[in-house]
Amino acid sequence: MLNTAFATINADPILPAGAVWAADQFLPYRLHRAAAWVGRQFAVEYRARYQLTQAQWFTLTLLGGGEHMTASAVAQHTGMHKSKISRAVKALEARRWISRTTDDNDHRIEHLEITPHGRQAFVQLGELAQAYTRQLQQLIGETGDRQMKAGLAALERVMASTT
Repeated sequence: MLNTAFATINADPILPAGAVWAADQFLPYRLHRAAAWVGRQFAVEYRARYQLTQAQWFTLTLLGGGEHMTASAVAQHTGMHKSKISRAVKALEARRWISRTTDDNDHRIEHLEITPHGRQAFVQLGELAQAYTRQLQQLIGETGDRQMKAGLAALERVMASTT
């Protein structure tokens, strides 16, 4: 729900000179808020069915996509703190969903890989994710879905060009 203090402000994200600044019109805030809401809604599902934390979900998802990564690479890719990813790695390894191997050239580096048990869970989680995506698309409608995808693609192009 919008705070009533923001309800009377123009919905245009660029306010006229002299207007009061409102967080609900600041694009980064709006993106974060929307992403957090979408993530929380989906987290209800994967927590209930698989008892996963967000860091575990992100780690398994990245490794399930065929990536062989280090915990540091997962942390960098997700924007999560390395300590959260390290705890997620330990928990997923305890479930035998991922494994670690030490790098041949640098023994400080451990490569993460999904196991057959992890792959099975990843496939089931993928089905859950696809069902959630369909629900979200129904909520925002065909036009909203198309516009959101175009906007995200534009942001992702900018992100790719600046990293």
